[in-house]
Amino acid sequence: MSSENFLNEKKNRRYELLDCIRGVTLLSMIFYHGAWDLVNLYGIRWNWYYGAGAYIWQQSICWTFILLSGFCWPLGKRPLKRGLIVFTGGALVTAVTCLVMPENRAVFGVLTLIGSCMMLMLLFDKVLKKIPPEAGIFLSFFLFVITRNVNSGYLGFEKFDLVQLPDSWYRGMLMTYLGFPAPDFFSTDYFSLLPWLFLFISGYFLYHLFQKRNVFEYSFFKWNLAPFGFLGRHSLLIYLLHQPILYLAGTCLFELL
Repeated sequence: MSSENFLNEKKNRRYELLDCIRGVTLLSMIFYHGAWDLVNLYGIRWNWYYGAGAYIWQQSICWTFILLSGFCWPLGKRPLKRGLIVFTGGALVTAVTCLVMPENRAVFGVLTLIGSCMMLMLLFDKVLKKIPPEAGIFLSFFLFVITRNVNSGYLGFEKFDLVQLPDSWYRGMLMTYLGFPAPDFFSTDYFSLLPWLFLFISGYFLYHLFQKRNVFEYSFFKWNLAPFGFLGRHSLLIYLLHQPILYLAGTCLFELL
């Protein structure tokens, strides 16, 4: 086999482990959203859901999705097309929730974020490639941590607020999209560019670090468990369909029976 064909084969290779991780995370998200429906739509009293355990559960889902999306960005073909498809999926979720259940609307949700990141990487890729992946992942993850609290008006991470940001930044939909939500903004699924773009870029650098150190040659990247792999390969469609199905099931269970 020629070196050119070998490189093309590597580029076209699918790593089943990534599909499985995405599938497991998707399944976790479906259970989490099912719990959200029970508590917020059907009035089930479950105090644990408002505690630290449920918050860690929710954060594990979104961190994994966004980091994995950044990791997989260099592996995909036609990034502009893929980014537009995911972004359009986010716009569809926003439109449907605003029309059907405006009190639980999802504006600037996770699909909007991931689609935006995928398209922005077309601008950033050439510059980021020049940065050693070890330095890149450290810097991007540091920026994610330090900007984690921008939505609430501070630089800082979780309970540690370091610097208060100007109130004048928190105006209008553009600034809300960037990470500085207006006081009257509300969304049940809000993922702004800041801080999450930096986590996406951390995944991008993690991929290049694995590539540099030949981690992809290890056999565990070929590990596959069919049900999870199937979910991972069809994650966008399942994401778009899961909440209407959960809502229909909940309506039948709690209102029609």
